Amino acid sequence: QVQLVESGGGLVQAGGSLRLSCAASGRSFSSYGMGWFRQAPGKEREFVATIRWRDSSTYYTDSVKGRFTISRDNAKNTVYLQMNSLKPEDTAVYYCAAGSWGKTPDEYTYWGQGTQVTVSS
Repeated sequence: QVQLVESGGGLVQAGGSLRLSCAASGRSFSSYGMGWFRQAPGKEREFVATIRWRDSSTYYTDSVKGRFTISRDNAKNTVYLQMNSLKPEDTAVYYCAAGSWGKTPDEYTYWGQGTQVTVSS
């Protein structure tokens, strides 16, 4: 049974930092891409960042480049999203996903339950 479990969300002031974690279990993810998406109230789920498990290639949406960093730890089967210089517009539920290293939700097969990130101004 595949499981993706996110953690690390919370409330932070603008300019602050958070690190999200996504612990993956239930199968090998060596051929997968691992992505982070977010969804704000009343908005569609949007791509944030992705990392290819086998070589750590990464890709980010423009609005988070230079502020967010995605990384992975093979030994722990965990993917991280380090978020710095947070802005109120980063407020959303953040989801971890496993799939084909794409930029759309349809390209991902497995999803976590989400973790809330709230950035106050």
